[in-house]
Amino acid sequence: MTTTESGSGLETLTRPDAERARELVAAGIERGALVTVVGRCTVTYDGRAASSLGAGERHVMLKPDGAALVHTDEGQQPVNWQPPDCDHEATVADGRLVVESHRETPEEHLTVRFESVVHAAAYPLTDEEDLSLAGTEADLRERILDEPALVEAGFEPLATERSTPAGAVDVFGEDADGRTVVVELKRRRVGPDAVGQLGRYVDALERELHAETDVRGILVAPSVTDRARRLLAERGLEFVAVEPTRE
Repeated sequence: MTTTESGSGLETLTRPDAERARELVAAGIERGALVTVVGRCTVTYDGRAASSLGAGERHVMLKPDGAALVHTDEGQQPVNWQPPDCDHEATVADGRLVVESHRETPEEHLTVRFESVVHAAAYPLTDEEDLSLAGTEADLRERILDEPALVEAGFEPLATERSTPAGAVDVFGEDADGRTVVVELKRRRVGPDAVGQLGRYVDALERELHAETDVRGILVAPSVTDRARRLLAERGLEFVAVEPTRE
């Protein structure tokens, strides 16, 4: 059974087959959602040491910052985990869901193989407490409008909430060479979903203006995940680290 709550972004599956579970997990990872999977699984880890867990019922959580946690029904600590900035992947092997979390420095690899999946969910979680600690996107926009050089020297904002076929651009402007610049603002650390959003704005404006227009896309946020940074490079997009509020 699949459940999607309109407007919230929550997607859930109850007792899905391996392929349905893989689709949900992969899509959740791609859009920067918090992904959880509950089922009977084995766990192996290779890195600074090596470990393995035999089959058991466990809760696996994949966070959009790259962290991965494997929990049992006891204790507050995970029985295995990966730190932030790891890359997550979901595949199907021998008819079973396989969830992997990997980072390169240091080399570490966590593999969870599910014999069966009882429940899977993906939700773009937002911690409201973070609003008061880190500021809002409105605060970040005001910082950029007050100090355009935070984006880069010579940047000139021309409009906010500029409409495009793909949605409203946070800040629309020009660089020192007169090229069109699209700035997407995020108040917190972001993953691949924000890169995809920025790319859609750039593509929409290139189609809307004319084929010869060189549209630059700049993602402004406190930080990005490693996967997001690689996707930015692949798409020819840029990243600038700015906090919503002045320190």
